[in-house]
Amino acid sequence: MPRPELSQPARAARMALAGTVASLALASCSPAVDVPAARDAANPACAPMMVALPEAIGDSALRKTNSQATAVWGDPSLVILRCGVNVPGPTTDRCVTVNGVDWVIKEGNPVWTLTTYGREPATEILIDPDKISSATVLADLAVAAGEIPPTRNCVGQEELQDLPQSR
Repeated sequence: MPRPELSQPARAARMALAGTVASLALASCSPAVDVPAARDAANPACAPMMVALPEAIGDSALRKTNSQATAVWGDPSLVILRCGVNVPGPTTDRCVTVNGVDWVIKEGNPVWTLTTYGREPATEILIDPDKISSATVLADLAVAAGEIPPTRNCVGQEELQDLPQSR
């Protein structure tokens, strides 16, 4: 039995639908970024932060990863995030507060490690500050990181001066 001839608008709609299906199939095949999960990645406290992550940091778009409680922005990866890393204890490393979230900064060459301080579970971010500004990254992630409530804060030299003297 011969197939009925489609009108020009119907052919265009069919072609558009086929193109959409093909692009969805290709998009679903894009490789996920391999990021090792942190030791405590299954901690339920990571979930509110993960759903609050921004779609972009600066000009870098969020990409898919293959591990729980991980995220990556940029292609190539400029920002790597893992929730559930070891909680940092008291430290003499530099600690900064950005939009209400404390971060311990360990400067490497070239990768810096930025870890939330006073929040359990802790979140770790890896960046190369020559490729993306740490200030931009911390500001853009503050709302999401703030989903894990603080239990303590960074203490600076000015707070230490007010401590009672030992006898």
